[in-house]
Amino acid sequence: MKVFIIILMLVAVAMIGVNVTMLDLNNPFEGESMIAVIGIVAAFCAILILAIFYQSKKIEQKVKGK
Repeated sequence: MKVFIIILMLVAVAMIGVNVTMLDLNNPFEGESMIAVIGIVAAFCAILILAIFYQSKKIEQKVKGK
């Protein structure tokens, strides 16, 4: 499960990288640049959710170990 979570986090980071290249800093809320902003925010949310899930699994293993 740990490897799967790390792979998903790397995919989300790659998505951020791709969307940053699509971003137009002069007009960030118009056209394809808006789609890039939404993609960046969604990838950050995915990373946050995966980090919370990873920490909850670590806590669960410690509780079971006792």
